[in-house]
Amino acid sequence: MDYQDCADIIEQLHGRPQGLSRERRKANLPELLKALKSPERDLRGMLVVGTNGKGSTCAYAVSAVVASGARAGSMPSPHLQEHRERIRVDGTPTSRAEYAAAFGEVWRAVDAHALPVLASGLYTATAAVHFRNAGVSLAVAEASIGGNSAAAAELGLDIKVVTGIGLDHVALLGNSIAEITRAKVTVAQRGDHVLLGRLCPEAATAAQEALEERAPLSVWRIGHEIDYSVRTVAGDHRPEVLVDVTTPRAVHRDLPCPLPGAHQHHNLALAVAGMDAMIERGHIRPPDGRHLRERLAATRWPGRLELVPDARLDGWKGRVLLDGATNPQGITTVAPEILRHARTPSRPDHPPVIVFSAFEEKDVAGMLAPLPAHWPLVLTRTRSPHSSVPSTLRSRLDPERQRRALTSDDTRTALHRAGELAGPDGLIIVIGSLRLVGEARTELGLPIV
Repeated sequence: MDYQDCADIIEQLHGRPQGLSRERRKANLPELLKALKSPERDLRGMLVVGTNGKGSTCAYAVSAVVASGARAGSMPSPHLQEHRERIRVDGTPTSRAEYAAAFGEVWRAVDAHALPVLASGLYTATAAVHFRNAGVSLAVAEASIGGNSAAAAELGLDIKVVTGIGLDHVALLGNSIAEITRAKVTVAQRGDHVLLGRLCPEAATAAQEALEERAPLSVWRIGHEIDYSVRTVAGDHRPEVLVDVTTPRAVHRDLPCPLPGAHQHHNLALAVAGMDAMIERGHIRPPDGRHLRERLAATRWPGRLELVPDARLDGWKGRVLLDGATNPQGITTVAPEILRHARTPSRPDHPPVIVFSAFEEKDVAGMLAPLPAHWPLVLTRTRSPHSSVPSTLRSRLDPERQRRALTSDDTRTALHRAGELAGPDGLIIVIGSLRLVGEARTELGLPIV
């Protein structure tokens, strides 16, 4: 089995496979891990759940763990350009050969024991096998959509981080903030150490009730046991954001926050608190302050307010801003940064052009609401089987946006159409779907990070 075989199998599973029910395939994952001789048995670390901010929080946490001298396996979800991005050691994606070796071991067990699983289950089992093969015993894992139902919960990591709660994936998780909170927070088990990000009152109440049912637990909350403050100082080339983070274990000062957007201050604070929780549990040693700051300063997370300042698409050149926000809360959060980039156009006579795609169940009008209605809009679909067709996206818009919306069959043609509208040295904003961001990165010739 080569790497392309692995990718083909995964894509088939994503395309709503026939046969066993989703529930049965999900229930097979624990048995599959047993058939693989429990590769997750020696793993320890943290599982990050929440509506938004999971990937960035994990990226910062990996940097912090590596600063301590430990090796960190991580499982970002979803991938942008290749499936192998979902399995990393010390932040670096596994090679195609390594991915194929681990996946092949998992797939042979699926076949030998008749244990078909969901795509998320295959990702989780493959990551666990690779970590075992690589001698990595500490993991920073990201739950894809759910919490208690997430495949990554089967890894049994004893530190649970909840970044925040918003209305998203309601068909799977529930129609209210309280229901979604319970679906995510009940991933915690008795004896776990739980970290809660900033929650609205309804989510905070639901989280407290859910955690009381699982006592005893250690619980740290942003704004209570965890506090942080932010300041901007002059840097060598541009202003630098520094964050001080206080947890029950320690005070960490002058931590650099290189990822753009005010929301990243919160994600950094959660990640550092997660590091302190791992120290308290004996999973890692306390890092030297200088090493911690150096590692955090080097944190990169592609596809999240990622600016390509000298993008080229055949004959067009200009700026492209990529962000994988996939719900109204996410786009509202990043909108100030998008507007900041739009205020410094190279072509003031041409407004930014939005290239947008979303999955079928998404609140399209709500997602686009934070962005100016007069900006040109190109609606497209990705190669994901769950991607909504452009005409359906257009039908969900208000009349003013419908008048300004064009449709395009795929990401490549959408980017070229946007370039024509933006004009030379204009700005294209790619948003609404991480799959769209990944396809755009490939079209722009950007490497896997």
